[in-house]
Amino acid sequence: MALEIKKVEYYNITIAGNAGEAYKLLSGFADAGVSLLAFKAIPAEDKRTQFSLFPDDGSKMKDGAKRAGLDLDGPYTALIVKSNSDEPGECADIFRKLSQAGIYVYESSGIADIKDSYGVVLYLKKEDCEKALEALKV
Repeated sequence: MALEIKKVEYYNITIAGNAGEAYKLLSGFADAGVSLLAFKAIPAEDKRTQFSLFPDDGSKMKDGAKRAGLDLDGPYTALIVKSNSDEPGECADIFRKLSQAGIYVYESSGIADIKDSYGVVLYLKKEDCEKALEALKV
């Protein structure tokens, strides 16, 4: 199992509207030079949407939000794990190793691509990131 693992910071922000309104938020950050590694949008109460944004450069994200008058919640920590293969059980093995190391993953999302690889975002406590990196060494 060949994994590429990157420790990242992410920020949450809740905006009015549905996930289809993402273009406004994402365009604003793109105009500020923010490159996103990943993002997630989930519905929130009162016709609002919560976004989790994973910038390549957190300082650009903060500057862009400040200029736009947006309040970011964070930073929080996560690991982005990428595999160049998609063998059955490989993703399960990631979670097994983390569990055996006593690391609590409180949220996760993943995606597979058409080239038989996948990526997983692991939302972790800041103090667990280094421990998780050690547990996932191949």
